[in-house]
Amino acid sequence: MILDPFVVGRDEYELAMSDQQWREIGMLLKRIHTAILPTEFIQRLPREGFSSEWRERLKIWVAQLDTARFDDPVATALVNRIQEHCIEIVALVERTERLAQQLQTHPSEYCICHTDMHAANILIADTGSVYLVDWDNPLLAPKERDLMYIGGGQFGPWRSASEEETLFYQGYGSTQVDPIALAYYRYERIVQDIVVECDHIVQLDALREDRELSLRYLNANFGPNGMLAIAYAADTTEYAK
Repeated sequence: MILDPFVVGRDEYELAMSDQQWREIGMLLKRIHTAILPTEFIQRLPREGFSSEWRERLKIWVAQLDTARFDDPVATALVNRIQEHCIEIVALVERTERLAQQLQTHPSEYCICHTDMHAANILIADTGSVYLVDWDNPLLAPKERDLMYIGGGQFGPWRSASEEETLFYQGYGSTQVDPIALAYYRYERIVQDIVVECDHIVQLDALREDRELSLRYLNANFGPNGMLAIAYAADTTEYAK
């Protein structure tokens, strides 16, 4: 059971954070990343292993949808989109796997991470206070597991990537960000999102409106301003295009 305070307000998709609220989120995440926790609690937390589970699932989806046929228009649109971007998706999986392999032998300092720090989990109270909620999947991982969200296109259309980063790090403080870990986590998030949307879209007994929304979310990964383009633009690793 997770107990959160009831917040009278809106999430960050609905209401843009002010400059000061961005700094406060930076300070909050810094406190989380540097928290000293009891050993017995730390031992119960899962630890990042750079698992290939989601990448393998995406490979299966690409293979299945290559020849799939549906009578349903939403599922048919999914097949068309996956086929249209098949080469790009395969390259995404391969690049993510190479980065994961490098990180598995790459010494990193682990800290407690929230792991899902996007706009829907930032609640802005009517009082102006900001809250980070949805603590159902904390993880011991490199700090980039959370930092990848900043400037990564996860906070709505309000600010540019550079504006998000400038304000956030004014609160978080100066830190060295590992470009390998940052690129990996951004790509891995896209892999996971594609799989989740594919799973939902082919549930033909689910509400059509919800499945159409999942298709829009999947489409948002592609295009000149999509999540993949944002990840590519920030990728400074040897695997960058």
